[in-house]
Amino acid sequence: MLFSTGYLFLSSSLKSRDQDSVQLKLEELSALYQSGGIDQLKREISIGKKFVEKNPFLIRLADRHNRTLVLILPYQWLESDLKKLEDMDASEDLKWIRLPIKDKKYEMEVGSVFLKKSYILQVGKSNEEREKILFHFREIFSFVTIPLILLGFAGGIFVAHKSLLPVRNLIATLRSIESGKMNARVASRQTDDELDELIMLFNRMLERIESLIRGMRDALDNIAHDLRTPMTRFRGIAERALQPDRNGESCEEALGTCLEESDQILKMLNTLMDISEAETGTIKLDLEVVNVSILIDRVLDLYRYTAEEKGIHINFSVQNDLHSGIDQQKMGQVLSNLIDNAIKYTPDNGYIDIDASREDNRVVIRIRDSGMGIPEEELPRIWDRLFRGEQAHTQRGLGLGLSLVKAIVQAHKGVIDVSSELGKGSTFTIILPSKN
Repeated sequence: MLFSTGYLFLSSSLKSRDQDSVQLKLEELSALYQSGGIDQLKREISIGKKFVEKNPFLIRLADRHNRTLVLILPYQWLESDLKKLEDMDASEDLKWIRLPIKDKKYEMEVGSVFLKKSYILQVGKSNEEREKILFHFREIFSFVTIPLILLGFAGGIFVAHKSLLPVRNLIATLRSIESGKMNARVASRQTDDELDELIMLFNRMLERIESLIRGMRDALDNIAHDLRTPMTRFRGIAERALQPDRNGESCEEALGTCLEESDQILKMLNTLMDISEAETGTIKLDLEVVNVSILIDRVLDLYRYTAEEKGIHINFSVQNDLHSGIDQQKMGQVLSNLIDNAIKYTPDNGYIDIDASREDNRVVIRIRDSGMGIPEEELPRIWDRLFRGEQAHTQRGLGLGLSLVKAIVQAHKGVIDVSSELGKGSTFTIILPSKN
């Protein structure tokens, strides 16, 4: 495309230059006719015959019937077909005429003018020089540009092949994953370019998917394990109730126990559903601007008696006019879970500190306790569904509370974090968007 554009531009420029020179010669001779008449023009043309070998122009003067009066014909035009000039209709407007040269690749381009409708003045010039320049241009294209284009295609194929290698590796990895090999990863080229970044993001996505699948498997295993015990108790209670020597009172007691077990199972399943809705963003939040201090105080009212029974002292400190756009019921559930855990895992005569403040246009709630703490190796897993640490097995629970807490906080566009030291207690920090 560049060659074609350059070739057309060069051809057009050379043609315009030749025609301009012919036009200039016509204007020069026309000016002589205007100043000295036909005799002066003939005399000038006759003088030009002496220098015919050096003169690049064909000059022809004809009468109004197109009969040649004076003619200057350069030697290289001797084989041209001048009869075409004499045969043209002189009554028509004269245009550019192209005369082929016998056995040559060149042509003559002749321009014409009328001199007061009495004479025809024609000036022509060969396009030989122009064609030679264009021929050399084509030679350059043939011997230089074509090899460069072929080299460019070869280089392009090589570069494309090398550049698309990560894409082919990506396809191969996808096929491996399709066949069930979930641990397959795309090898990084360590080039820090866009394709390498795509590979890293893809591998990270695969790791996330594998982690989710592993979590789902663990959750299903835990559900199966946790359901086995209540279902076994169900069966045992039902079998005992069906004994022939059982009276009505013992049957009622068995039915009451079955109801308790079924409530526990339903609570587990409902909590799992709530966590899934919160994590997938389908949970319905009734957001409103809530005074955080009032909400915390209401939740504390539910647990003060339990804390007093264990001799646990609760310190409550909060800034005034601390508001946030939250779902009051869901966030109350978050605070209830955290405070309940703090009381549950804090030994008698311990303490719990609860404070809330505004930091960088965010509401920050911290719940500290002097409880048993969480082992460092268990900290990353406490948010997993149905996970219960070694020390947590001494307390009754489902292992879903912290999973629900994290899911609800994240649904509020917030963040929750924990820090803990074994034997010294834990601190849970909730960060929520502030509403002034």
